[in-house]
Amino acid sequence: MYRLLNYFLALLLLVTLSGAQQEPAAPHAAAKPAVSANLPSEETAGAFLHEWFGYDPTLSWKISSIKPSEAEGLSELNIVLSGAQGKQVLKLYVTADGKHAFSGELIPFGPHPFAAKHKELERGVNGPSLGPADAPVTVVDFSDLQCPHCKDAHPTLEKLMAENKNVRLVFQSFPLPMHDWAVKGAAYADCVSRSSNDAFWKFIQSVFSAQTDITAANADEKLTGLADSAGVKGADIAACAAKPETATRVEKSVALGSSLNVNSTPTLFVNGRQVPGVPYEVLQKLVDFAAKDGAKAGK
Repeated sequence: MYRLLNYFLALLLLVTLSGAQQEPAAPHAAAKPAVSANLPSEETAGAFLHEWFGYDPTLSWKISSIKPSEAEGLSELNIVLSGAQGKQVLKLYVTADGKHAFSGELIPFGPHPFAAKHKELERGVNGPSLGPADAPVTVVDFSDLQCPHCKDAHPTLEKLMAENKNVRLVFQSFPLPMHDWAVKGAAYADCVSRSSNDAFWKFIQSVFSAQTDITAANADEKLTGLADSAGVKGADIAACAAKPETATRVEKSVALGSSLNVNSTPTLFVNGRQVPGVPYEVLQKLVDFAAKDGAKAGK
């Protein structure tokens, strides 16, 4: 499926580049007011996907959201494609006239492209943290306890924190809808963190270690036992996890991620700079650069 998706994206890119080469740039003119995007209907989006992928009976899709984009005049269409090799998130931007779409990620622009998201994160994070509160670099990790890639990335973050004393790491739950016990895992993690910050970090490590043994059917039993092992009372954590206010806190974390265009896990932000899963050496360079850049700016 990934090869097919890459082919689809390559076709979109080819069409875009071809159009750019054939049409000369318009002369500079006074800016026109931005036009609000007319959101395509789910029926239209479904028909579009059917035309692209309907030839392959092994593929299915689900439209997870249709909403205005951060860039005025565009709609954002988020789709989950499913096939024999698993699931993949596809994001499309649709023009206001509904006649064109392109794939990719919008990126911030300007002399300080990451400042706005950095401020939004400073205002909105509500997850447990490691490291000094006044650290010059804050790394925010949007993570899903059922996500295998999050499990793989966790040792990288542990190493980062062990080797950098002036970095703050914040964990934000972002359970993906495709995972059947991730929301429950996030609720347990929230309750453990409210009981003990130290226990929280032990808890998520143990959940990642036991990830393949946890199912939707045994999640309560497994997570309760792992909470006990982390040093808090599992029965109390299970009761807390079932409360509506816990669900509200998890939903708030997901809403924060969604507002920042998080659509996969793990997604990291280094002082507001959105970073996909990267090797430790790259993450370390980004942290070092953010620290120096912040010092120059007087932050």
